Amino acid sequence: MDSNKDEADRCLDLAEQYMRESRFEDAEKFVRKAMKLYPTKRVEEILARISVLSKQNRKSEPEPELRKRQATATNKETSQPQANADYSKEQYEYVKRIKKCKDYYEILGVTKEATDSEIKKAYKKLALQLHPDKNKAPGAAESFKAIGNAVAVLTDPEKRKQYDLYGSDEDRMQSAHSRSTHTHYNYSRGFETDFTAEELFNMFFGGGFPQQEFYMRRSGGRWMRQTPDNQQQHAHREQANGYTAFLQMLPVLLLIVLTMMSSFFISDPVYSLHSNAKYSVQRTTQDHKVPYYVKENFHSEYQGSLRRLEISVEDEYMINLRNACYREKSYKDSMVWKARNFGDAELFQKAKNMDTPSCRKLQDIHAN
Repeated sequence: MDSNKDEADRCLDLAEQYMRESRFEDAEKFVRKAMKLYPTKRVEEILARISVLSKQNRKSEPEPELRKRQATATNKETSQPQANADYSKEQYEYVKRIKKCKDYYEILGVTKEATDSEIKKAYKKLALQLHPDKNKAPGAAESFKAIGNAVAVLTDPEKRKQYDLYGSDEDRMQSAHSRSTHTHYNYSRGFETDFTAEELFNMFFGGGFPQQEFYMRRSGGRWMRQTPDNQQQHAHREQANGYTAFLQMLPVLLLIVLTMMSSFFISDPVYSLHSNAKYSVQRTTQDHKVPYYVKENFHSEYQGSLRRLEISVEDEYMINLRNACYREKSYKDSMVWKARNFGDAELFQKAKNMDTPSCRKLQDIHAN
């Protein structure tokens, strides 16, 4: 109910403004809307004042003059101007359609589910037809402003949300109609933009801005105007953000550098259990006669204990044998299970006789 009260107060403020402008019909509409939202004593008082002032206004205005003024306004709204060399019939039809629109979506010719890209595409199409430099029809400038307001509001997520929630088709239509005889149209209804229609056009079509000391920037889903001062502030913020990002990446960079440096200090192993181009000289351990391979300069380079080296060789060799033996036994057991499961006597016999060389080597070493 609090949100309804705020909206009702806003409607009453607008009603009082229209009363001061002698627009009693508009004022009454907003008062009745406020009564639906949040009825209060203030609503009843304003409604009574409108009734009294409206009657006084009708009495003070001569009937012929009133009819004449209404007829003139109707003719201006509905009649089409004579053909003019400055503009075409098609250009005037664009202006005429915009004047009759009730809301921003209808102005741009899109649905309420339209995406940003669809809204911008519709604006570009209309802007090329309604720009005052191209379209000289009466009301083209006002229509150009109208589509500018529409695209500015509908491409701003927050303003579009507020517009969808509180913008009334009836209110916007009434506002546009009531100002049709003036030099401009109020299509914003509380959703004013920070830029002129020309600035919006330049943003969409890449033209130069009217004042070179300003430039536009898109931030957080909305357009922002920046001067050289806050442009410099923005540059400082970007520099600070870059420095922060560098500090966050510093541990990773240090880790990479240390990894690269450590590779220069790690020496090659003294031996290998397999022969290759680097380890080409074969040797045999004294206890279990395990073959291993060393470099050609082993005798001159290695200064450690030969006994400890051979113990390391035999330990590594035994670990490798145990792992290989485990794999051989597992494979043999799986083949025996498969033969039994399928009732294949030949496969069963073959599995039972399967050799396990690594296990045999282990047994020979332990036997010695």
